[in-house]
Amino acid sequence: MTITGKVALVTGAGQGIGRGIALRLAKDGADVAIDDINGKTLVAVAKEIDALGRRATTFVADVSDRAQVYAAVDHAEKQLGGFDIMVNNAGIAQVQAISNVTPDEVDRIFKINVQGVLWGIQAAAKKFKALSHKGKIINASSIAGHDGFALLGIYSATKFAVRALTQAAARELACDGITVNAYSPGVVGTDMWVEIDKRMAEVTGAEIGATYKKYVQGIALGRAETPEDVAALVSYLAGPDSDYMTGQAPLIDGGMVYR
Repeated sequence: MTITGKVALVTGAGQGIGRGIALRLAKDGADVAIDDINGKTLVAVAKEIDALGRRATTFVADVSDRAQVYAAVDHAEKQLGGFDIMVNNAGIAQVQAISNVTPDEVDRIFKINVQGVLWGIQAAAKKFKALSHKGKIINASSIAGHDGFALLGIYSATKFAVRALTQAAARELACDGITVNAYSPGVVGTDMWVEIDKRMAEVTGAEIGATYKKYVQGIALGRAETPEDVAALVSYLAGPDSDYMTGQAPLIDGGMVYR
């Protein structure tokens, strides 16, 4: 069973995991609206989607702004003629000791990682109901949403919050035929982990690359994760084979955290 003919919106799709998800959904038959705060990166991803024979449309948005998220959903529906799948992927990392984190740092990461997901859930649910059909909402959690990690405490808190929102929204929206799930990646070889490794080096005094290497060595399957690994799970959550699954945040980490 496929998602051919469905319309998806992927936030934070200009690079990394978001790009991987957008391309996988397109390969599986969906037309994809891609949004990111960086419009330049979106152009290249849209061209890749076009090359796969699917329609793409771009929208520049800051997910911490509720109005912009609603506008992105409206744009997706108007440009692609429908709306079926919402992937709340956009997020940022933060490396900081709990004892040193500042109010501004807390505000910024919660606005993007938590409120951004909340606004996406709201906007997608409203659109699905207006179109009088079921829908799929898929949120970005993390292994840090299952285990709290040292120096990633506030980031972990945001990803635990995403799991809570996912569970609560799943219960509230089930009567409308809307499923809400999340995906929980581990150490993915993207720019985000380059930045995490750099910040870890600054905070701990470790050499550049040492933190990344340490975490990868702890993966049972013996390699770092790729965006394509994550995208495969998201594609399943977006498709009909997961219709009886809701409120879950499965780990896709190669064997790091076990539940």
